[in-house]
Amino acid sequence: MSKQSNSDKPEITIPSIQRGRYQHYKGQFYEVIDVVHHSETQEPLVLYRALYGAQGLWVRPYQMFFEDITIEGRLVPRFAFLGDVN
Repeated sequence: MSKQSNSDKPEITIPSIQRGRYQHYKGQFYEVIDVVHHSETQEPLVLYRALYGAQGLWVRPYQMFFEDITIEGRLVPRFAFLGDVN
């Protein structure tokens, strides 16, 4: 079995993200920390922290984090950027 060198691995493209405070469409607030990647699939994931309760860490697929969803017949962002965390 041969080992794959680092130069043989495909380069990972890291999507950009605006760090800061976001509001989920259901009303809760979160701090986006960074974009990370799934170890097996290299899928980009958003790493974020709840700004309520135990303030747990969460990950969600990048594409899903930024998608628009239909609520009561209108499109709204799943997470809306509000600004810096203060």
